[in-house]
Amino acid sequence: MVMHGVSELNFWAVGAAMFGPGKPRAVILAPPPADRVPMGWSPTLAHMTTGPADDALAVCVLGPGGVGGLVAATLARLGDQVTCLCGHDSAEVLLDSGLTLDSGFFGSFAVAVTAQSLLTRPVDVCFVAVKAPALESALERVPAQVLEAALVIPLLNGIEHVRFLRERYPRAEVVAASMRVESTRVAPGRIRQVSPFARLDLAAGPADAPSAARLVRVATHLTRCGFDVRMPTSEVDVLWGKFAFLTPLALLTTRNLSPVGVVRTRYRADLIAVLDEACMVGRAEGADLDAAAALAFCDFLPATMRSSMQRDAAAGRPTEIDALGGGLLRAAARHGIDVPVSTRLVRDLTTR
Repeated sequence: MVMHGVSELNFWAVGAAMFGPGKPRAVILAPPPADRVPMGWSPTLAHMTTGPADDALAVCVLGPGGVGGLVAATLARLGDQVTCLCGHDSAEVLLDSGLTLDSGFFGSFAVAVTAQSLLTRPVDVCFVAVKAPALESALERVPAQVLEAALVIPLLNGIEHVRFLRERYPRAEVVAASMRVESTRVAPGRIRQVSPFARLDLAAGPADAPSAARLVRVATHLTRCGFDVRMPTSEVDVLWGKFAFLTPLALLTTRNLSPVGVVRTRYRADLIAVLDEACMVGRAEGADLDAAAALAFCDFLPATMRSSMQRDAAAGRPTEIDALGGGLLRAAARHGIDVPVSTRLVRDLTTR
């Protein structure tokens, strides 16, 4: 989702309110500078390290697009051993020219990475950053017998991919995650990141879990890169905290061919209804959500913002309608919850 221009203070206040007071809060790995609010911070030299890391990670990034390329570039600059998994043509560009990041938040730089079409050696962590429609075919680049017991951190939208990845890679440790950033691939190997924040939530799980130390190690590296890393204890909150506002906005901006400002005025009744439906289903799934706070969050977004699903539809690319709208309907059906407005929007978009 594009969130550029949102007041960080208001974003944090609204985002925090979406989770009830009874839930354990996230572990924040590094405090922001005193003159910044907790939502995110501009990386300073205290947080953003260049050159070889003391404890370099072996990293693969499946899909070095807007989000994957951002993660790959920043970890490579830190000194981690980064391999980008992508098609032959993109791999050739990355091998020849590396990754170039243009960002007011992380800085602008170019960095060398390894690129290939197939994972051929074990890694510490695999970031899955393709979009949902391409997930199954893209995973052919990551053989289970090579991935072994690595951490897998999926950065795609939706709620159902975590279970799918765990079934696909039974020996790996798949971590529920949610990224909030505006970052776009403008050309192969060229990433533009424009939001004044880059927040990554990683479901921490039990502190005594076998993978806990490995996850903290990865989170620490990401924090050193400049990401605002949170480690909530609730996996369902990590997934539904984003899904419950992303899905209504994606459905309505795409269905009505309109930016967020039009959706929240001309189509406000539908927005309120779908937010209510999504939060009701999310609560049934175990998430602690507040529909009023989700609406307030939507009201703070820039009026000109367009969802990534809307942009994909306009460009004739496959969309995340099944991962977002379909995922919401399937979750509702599991709990016997009627979601008439969401059902209508999904039907309209799938029958175009």
